[in-house]
Amino acid sequence: MPVTHCVTVSTLLGSHPEASGLPLELLAGAAGLDRGITSPHIQKTGLALAGFHEYLRPGRVLIFGESEIRYLEGLDTAARIASLRLALTLDFPCVVITGGFAPPAELVAEAEHARLPLIRTPIATPTAIAKLSSILEDSLADRTMMHAVLMDVLGLGVLIAGESGIGKSECALDLIVRGHRLVADDTVEVRRRQETILIGMCPELTRHHMELRGLGVINVKDLFGIASTRSAKRIEVVVQLERWAPTREYERLGLDDVFYEILGLRVPLIRMPVAPGRNIAILVEVAARNQLLRSRGHHAARALAERLDQTLRQAAPPSPDEEEDELEPGGNE
Repeated sequence: MPVTHCVTVSTLLGSHPEASGLPLELLAGAAGLDRGITSPHIQKTGLALAGFHEYLRPGRVLIFGESEIRYLEGLDTAARIASLRLALTLDFPCVVITGGFAPPAELVAEAEHARLPLIRTPIATPTAIAKLSSILEDSLADRTMMHAVLMDVLGLGVLIAGESGIGKSECALDLIVRGHRLVADDTVEVRRRQETILIGMCPELTRHHMELRGLGVINVKDLFGIASTRSAKRIEVVVQLERWAPTREYERLGLDDVFYEILGLRVPLIRMPVAPGRNIAILVEVAARNQLLRSRGHHAARALAERLDQTLRQAAPPSPDEEEDELEPGGNE
């Protein structure tokens, strides 16, 4: 089941955002570090300081940039306090001052009184907003855990699904030997980002590891080198491994598109029957190549069907109506 997260301000400060190029410093309001951030979108203060706060949204990080700081500095003390109290009326999780500006004393006092974390970063406003949004988008993304294997095959994220014991890990190992890269084995954490993107990754505990029946647990990075693994990959196609059933009809032409739904998004699905003598790894690699062509507008099955239809139309005998038209006066002789 998908899980929607709420990130506390304490978690944001403790998640080492400086690793993303966004150092954060707590100035006041430490008592409110348990406030929750519920939206990855950043709220600019803007005209809220002048009393227009109709479009302010609670649950967002509130930004004070150079314009807001300079505006406050131009007010007298009473007007500054009134303006700040008006802007901070809504339930914001925290305030971030960008550009390294020193906050007015009234802002520090109001934040401390309201138990509202006041944070400062030396990063300029546009960059700070972009980095904060990226951090929060990742932390707040809808997510789910899937029993599958995720591979990077020719730059395409291929999620290999199927029941236990059907050969997902063995197929992945064969692909690794062929030069492709492992993202996650057995358990894949899937996150939905930017409304239309699914990112798959491996839980930290099992990263770079695979479990193979008869061999046990192996470390892929140690055996095949660092280039054989990666930490995350966008999921662009799902290959569903299924045991071969003689009575079942399988796709032979590939004209119809089939999809697999993950977190409300549809991903192209390929059902792959597993039977003795079928090299599944090569079939998965070819499926990835074919999906790359389709994503660039070339659909081999449909192109063949169109050529076949055109050939049949050209070879078909004229209809009785067409023959009568030729026999009428004035018709072509």
